[in-house]
Amino acid sequence: MSANPSSQSAVRNYISGQFRADAGRAMEVISPLDGQAISEVPLSGRETLDEAVAAARRAFTSWSKATIKERVQVFFRFRNLLEKHKSELTELIRLENGKTYGEAEAEVLKGIELSEFACSLPQILSDEIQEVSKGVECRTTHAPLGIVASITPFNFPLMVPLWTIPNAISLGNCMILKPSELVPMSAQRIAEMLHEAGLPDGVFNIVNGDREMVEAICDHPDIDAVSFVGSTKVAKIVYRRATSNLKRCLALGGAKNHLIVLPDANPEISAANIAASMSGCAGQRCMAASAMVAVGNTEHIVQRICEESQKIVPGQNLGAVITGAAKERIERYITEAEAAGAKVLVDGRNAVVPGKEGGFYVGPTVIDHVTPDMAIAQEEVFGPVLVIIRTDDIDKAIEIENKSPYGNAASVFTENGGLANYVIERVSAGMTGVNVGVPVPREPFSFGGWNESRFGVGDITGKSSIAFWTKLKKITSKWDPKAWKDWAS
Repeated sequence: MSANPSSQSAVRNYISGQFRADAGRAMEVISPLDGQAISEVPLSGRETLDEAVAAARRAFTSWSKATIKERVQVFFRFRNLLEKHKSELTELIRLENGKTYGEAEAEVLKGIELSEFACSLPQILSDEIQEVSKGVECRTTHAPLGIVASITPFNFPLMVPLWTIPNAISLGNCMILKPSELVPMSAQRIAEMLHEAGLPDGVFNIVNGDREMVEAICDHPDIDAVSFVGSTKVAKIVYRRATSNLKRCLALGGAKNHLIVLPDANPEISAANIAASMSGCAGQRCMAASAMVAVGNTEHIVQRICEESQKIVPGQNLGAVITGAAKERIERYITEAEAAGAKVLVDGRNAVVPGKEGGFYVGPTVIDHVTPDMAIAQEEVFGPVLVIIRTDDIDKAIEIENKSPYGNAASVFTENGGLANYVIERVSAGMTGVNVGVPVPREPFSFGGWNESRFGVGDITGKSSIAFWTKLKKITSKWDPKAWKDWAS
């Protein structure tokens, strides 16, 4: 194993247990904290992918034959390495993504939880067996798919790769990871720790690159399944391209999550949860609260949200957005909404952190009197911005939510259980909450939205992911030649 790549100048590909340099195209890795270059990542091409797939194919023969109890031993050890190196990984995530220390640490802790779930798969993955006729037995087994690929985004450099790596590999597959070229360094540490945990060479590989590599993954004839997490625009492209090449694909896209706030909602709980959901991870998460639908007299709650938002300070308890272009795009949405008649109650534009003037920061922003037809009410901003849409009727609020093309998450804030159930039963979202700003399920429950927030069948984590990463084999056996003869004879 090569020396720690996170301490070197350049990120490298990882193939068959070795980090490899690439003399082709490359780009700088920029820290959002201060705008400084921290590394360089290769933008590799199809030849590199061919090498990684060949390595995975060689490893698959023996890895797929190991029992699941043998395979998950790697993730017992890997989970302990995540805990051992928690502080280091936290700092690395913070450096390349721009999160606050607490947010980056929470990402590592979630990675530990995801690895723990993979370790439980031998207890969860119970094959079925039944005597379906006298002397005739049917049973099922879950077989690995083969070579699978995971294409991951910039907003969670460690957690989102661990949505797929532990489960897919524990279930007998060999994996190719293509991390975001904006945050490739955490993936390097994942590779090192998996090697240290005893994962055989070739079972896990990393190919770095940009659009060309994504297209190559979708087209490669020896890759059996592709998972993707990113924007809806790209998720559609990946899903269509991968499935047109007869691959299994699960592509998670963007979101426009609605929080429906009723007049009886607890002001303190609602304001704290909504402000934290809007600004957490600088709003760069598909579960962020981005649209609040205020039903009736909720002025007192809006005021409390503004007060909570003003406690959130860039560079202190609010991290950076990923690039200068992202900062410009987010601020342009705010300016255009204001010009269209919306009222900016808390303005996060032109934020500068002393000592980190080159960083990419947008302060928490609350915009009132937004109408459903405005771009900022319809499109994913992916920044610490909350828009408030007002209505006097709970059914109109639900209608506003249902008209969104997305369907990742929705929450309702109320003290009335009947009204809470009324809303939850009618909103069109795969993950819902009551008095919860970020309704992310915990393992063993799975992560996945509806509508244009997900393309493909099933979810990417938890129990529901088993069906995606395996194929079901059905075996019918008859051992007694004297058994009663019927359709199964």
